[in-house]
Amino acid sequence: MFASFQKKYFLSDKGVAGVKRGIFWTTLTNLITMAGMGFFFLVMAGFVEHLASGADLPDALPIVGGLLVFFVLLFASNWQQYYYTYCIFYEECGKQRMEIAERLRKLPLSFFGRRDLADLTETIMGDVQAMEHAYSHVLGELWGAIIASAIVFVASLFFCWQLAIAAFWSVPVAFAVLYLTRGPMTPVFDRVRAEKVKVTEAIQETLDCVREIRATNQEAHYLEGLNAVIDAEERETTKGELANGLLVNSAFVILRLGVATTLVTGAAVVASGQVDFLVMFAFLLMVSRIYAPFDQALMLMSELFAAESSAKRMRSIMEEPVARGSEKFEPAGHDVVFDHVAFGYGAGEDGRAGEKVLTDVSFTAKEGEVTALVGPSGSGKSTVSRLAARFWDATAGKVTVGGVDVASVDSEVLLRDYAIVFQDVLLFDDTVMGNIRLGRRDATDEEVLAAARAANCDEFVCRMPQGYATMIGENGSKLSGGERRKLYLCTVLMRNPNFLVLDEPTNDLDIQTLEVLEEYLQDFPGCVIIVSHDRFFMDKIVDHLLVFRSEGEIKDFPGNYTQFREWESLKPKEQADAKNNASDNDKKEKREFVGEQRRKKTYKEKCEFERLEKEIAALEEEQKTIEEALCSGTLSIDELTEKSKRLPLVKDELEEKEMRWLELSEIDG
Repeated sequence: MFASFQKKYFLSDKGVAGVKRGIFWTTLTNLITMAGMGFFFLVMAGFVEHLASGADLPDALPIVGGLLVFFVLLFASNWQQYYYTYCIFYEECGKQRMEIAERLRKLPLSFFGRRDLADLTETIMGDVQAMEHAYSHVLGELWGAIIASAIVFVASLFFCWQLAIAAFWSVPVAFAVLYLTRGPMTPVFDRVRAEKVKVTEAIQETLDCVREIRATNQEAHYLEGLNAVIDAEERETTKGELANGLLVNSAFVILRLGVATTLVTGAAVVASGQVDFLVMFAFLLMVSRIYAPFDQALMLMSELFAAESSAKRMRSIMEEPVARGSEKFEPAGHDVVFDHVAFGYGAGEDGRAGEKVLTDVSFTAKEGEVTALVGPSGSGKSTVSRLAARFWDATAGKVTVGGVDVASVDSEVLLRDYAIVFQDVLLFDDTVMGNIRLGRRDATDEEVLAAARAANCDEFVCRMPQGYATMIGENGSKLSGGERRKLYLCTVLMRNPNFLVLDEPTNDLDIQTLEVLEEYLQDFPGCVIIVSHDRFFMDKIVDHLLVFRSEGEIKDFPGNYTQFREWESLKPKEQADAKNNASDNDKKEKREFVGEQRRKKTYKEKCEFERLEKEIAALEEEQKTIEEALCSGTLSIDELTEKSKRLPLVKDELEEKEMRWLELSEIDG
């Protein structure tokens, strides 16, 4: 029984033990309370006998002693009941949150692509809170009331079975009414939760995008959409509460009908002489108390049903397969090798069902070299960098580091050798020194200060009120963009990794810090993979270029970014016809990179150059129109969403065409 109970309500072994003890002490408390009613009945019987027959009044000392014993027992049982129905489960829910967080830490990133973050937040906070309330307010009270009532019912059958049935028939009927509505109410609970998730998501989005909303003068329209989401959640919650309230109050009415049937049956059996008035009085005392434990249980019964759905969602996270691998990682060198790697997002991941990102990719990022990934947006550059660090696993082929397949190594063990700089800087609400020490926890203060000076952080930190002990706010809110980026780079300098993965590392950096980064990368002995559009930065430090083409294909180019552009511009027109011309093919194979050689545009390139001028003008006009519309404050939510999605696409296309226009403009003719 308790095994299924444990799974149903997502309880630990300690939680199940707490439920058992909570039920025991709740049952005992209810029985002690009923015993108090029995004691009161005996005292009243003594007074009635005195009035009816002139017998002596009951002695005061036994009455006072009985009352003292009753209150001591009641206090002790309530104390234990409170501990095992509240304190134990507060600890249980705290552990549940930690277990879920720990499980999430071990899950592959593909899981977070499938699941909405607002939904996960609601599970960790809302669902666990719902379970906490169900554990502490419903489970013990409900089962304790049922067991205590069953004991009292069996005992009352020995006094008068007619009154016993009249008093207790309404209890199972009231619970049956609620239980039979469990199925129809489950979709209602799910809809209410879905609306709550939407509200959480909308609020998170508003907080994340508040600067953009203000910059585009869209406060009124955005708040209109947020209010609509909140109103929808309120309507769904109101409907759910109304339906639940009608059912619970119907159960209350049915439960209280037991009082009426007890009166009617009692009058009948007293009139027939089967029992005396005192027995009927005893049953009336009993029904005045016996329904009380069920009141709270009935009110919260629907919460118990909803808690089953919460437990199911929590259990689904705990049953997700974690990213497993060996705890041993001993690479022979630091070369990163992609061997016929293919990758595609599975159904539902990142919203791109079954989309292939990489197809049969093979290359080597060598130790001691800086390998750059370049190409248009969405071509798979960031995907490659994340596959190298096993954020995802390849769907075909394999990725090896120093001859070791990364899919065979535990992610945490693997990442100990990595340092990763993402586009979006994330800092913690801690001191400056605490954030820098994230790179290496055992670093001394002197090592932290040395890294800060190397990254040009010392200058702005010294201006802070408490220097390196200054709290920087949530995600470094008290720092500028450049200061946040510098502080983030300090963790890289502290970590001393063997593999560096840098995604747009030059964003927000001043010239001095950029020079520090360039010097660090030029002297770095391990393997570096960079995703960047900074042409001058890459020309200085890149040894090996991987150019991403369409459909997940990669071209290996042994040179820097400028050389690649020049080589592209110098490819003759005859190269396009090489398949049908063997002699031309031979000439093409012998042709070498000619550096700064100049030539004239071909007819085809002249036509392309003229077409690009027109297309660039049209894209610039479209970009201007979209930006003016976004700032106008007159767009609807749908129009705002559509134009917000279109603007980055226009910018990317414009950037590509301008780059090609510049290449052609450098050619004579």
